[in-house]
Amino acid sequence: MGKQAMTRRMLLEAGICAIAAAGVTSGARAAAGLSQPNEELVRKFYAAQESKDWHALEILLADDFTFTSPNDDDHIRKAAYKVRCWDPNVSFIEHIDLQQIVGSDNDAFVLYVLHLKNGKTIENIEHLHMRGGKVESVRCYFGGKGYPAAVVNQK
Repeated sequence: MGKQAMTRRMLLEAGICAIAAAGVTSGARAAAGLSQPNEELVRKFYAAQESKDWHALEILLADDFTFTSPNDDDHIRKAAYKVRCWDPNVSFIEHIDLQQIVGSDNDAFVLYVLHLKNGKTIENIEHLHMRGGKVESVRCYFGGKGYPAAVVNQK
């Protein structure tokens, strides 16, 4: 086979193809049953948490949003969610690694690894119910009480 010189155009095209391939294969895998807008909503929801941007998160939440978790959070409303869950925990987040998104219609289960600033990790599964382009409810399933503030403060 003969050698062919690589032009800048060929290198640019190869780079674009590599970036496109990386975008297709990186991040969480999504189920075919979840609509593209709902998958995007799920990804924005976690991106807002990772960027610690309450305003960006709040605009994704339905007016009647509720949150449920093992920490005695039984369908708490948006204001209570901010005070009880967001405010004490958001500063501990280093990175959220979405592992898998599985869903259909307006429901998604999300498996993710939460990387904390202290080097610890927490694996969670959350069920998100969406309606009208907003997250209507989140039910968090994690092992035991203490997400993640108690984990950070453990000796």
